[in-house]
Amino acid sequence: MEDFRVKDLGLASRGSLQVEWASRHMPVLTLIKKRFSEEKSFENITFGACLHVTKETAVLIETFLAGGAEVSLCGSNPLSTQDDVAAALVEKGVHVYAWRGQTTEQYYWCVERVIDYGPMITLDDGADLVGTIHSRRTEALSRVKGGTEETTTGVLRLRAMDRKGALKYAIIAVNDAYTKYLFDNRYGTGQSTIDGILRATNILLASKNFVICGYGWCGKGIAMRARGMGANVIVTEVNPLRALEAALNGFRVLPMHEAAKTGDIFVTTTGDTSVIRKEHMQQMKNGALLANSGHFNVEIDIKGLKELAVSKRNIRQNLDEYTLTDGRKLYLLADGRLVNLAAAEGHPSEVMDMSFANQALCAEHINKTARMPPKVHEVPKEIDETVARLKLDAMKIRIDDLTDEQKKYLATWEMGTI
Repeated sequence: MEDFRVKDLGLASRGSLQVEWASRHMPVLTLIKKRFSEEKSFENITFGACLHVTKETAVLIETFLAGGAEVSLCGSNPLSTQDDVAAALVEKGVHVYAWRGQTTEQYYWCVERVIDYGPMITLDDGADLVGTIHSRRTEALSRVKGGTEETTTGVLRLRAMDRKGALKYAIIAVNDAYTKYLFDNRYGTGQSTIDGILRATNILLASKNFVICGYGWCGKGIAMRARGMGANVIVTEVNPLRALEAALNGFRVLPMHEAAKTGDIFVTTTGDTSVIRKEHMQQMKNGALLANSGHFNVEIDIKGLKELAVSKRNIRQNLDEYTLTDGRKLYLLADGRLVNLAAAEGHPSEVMDMSFANQALCAEHINKTARMPPKVHEVPKEIDETVARLKLDAMKIRIDDLTDEQKKYLATWEMGTI
């Protein structure tokens, strides 16, 4: 078996510079890497990873290498791999199977190559690696001690497996750590989604009707950033609590069939399928932009869009124009794949510092713990708080400690009203 497959090893030197730049902005992971190196925390441990192959991911992989691990890596999206980073990781001894622009068949071929190395700990972003092990490569299950999951969509899939009794090894839901979703999902997705839209279109956001489908933490972050750039934000939701929160945060809340008529820009971020459908596209303005910031390219009905169109043109990188039968033009960004990684570089390194610190410490927890029950586990509270404290230290922010009197007060009920 070939040890790797990437687009061009000649890009490695450029990729190494990108990884160096990311590392400078990831102080928490750098501290963890130093400790792993001293303790050789992962000697004789094989990692299998299906993650977005970015400069930040490379810093995480280097952290495991420093601890003595062997790592195989594939991309978790056909358009999110940074080819120069992939090449740089090969030069560091990682078995990388990833390149930008894969077909679906190539994508799953790469997933299978990672499994060929017999991972003992899996790192997933979207649960495709776990899903493939449980469906087509069940012989690999006996070696796997546990794994982690990075993103909301993956956690949803894994919880569905858990409920049905199909999950055969423990997974820690890194996505659900406070130091992940409050910052990565909100501030990371908010900034990087806007970045991707602007790189693909270079349009002015001010005064535009900006429709956000889904008001989870990712949707909240996008709404915050879009409003900050002067857009008129409209939210569509199926969850009454989130819809109410959006309304009380000052956003207009509409059902999709009404938002379709008024939106200039549409961004899906729900983790579900067929959020923007054919009947919505038939109501849209001439020139409307369609983008997705969810993990999989199922949120926008691309098949329906193609059925409505009489022609398609590529206007610029990551921007396709579909002309409909009545002459209206709709524009699809990044082929409906997650726009922040396909059209931009993903989340800023400072945010991924916390997310990947959780990944690293959760992997250490799996390695040090007796085999955990096969279900979806929460990130241990002490790991979450450790990441937060390390990040505060790196930012040179100090906070107070409870006094003994305050601790006693919080631990008792007898004092009552004084």
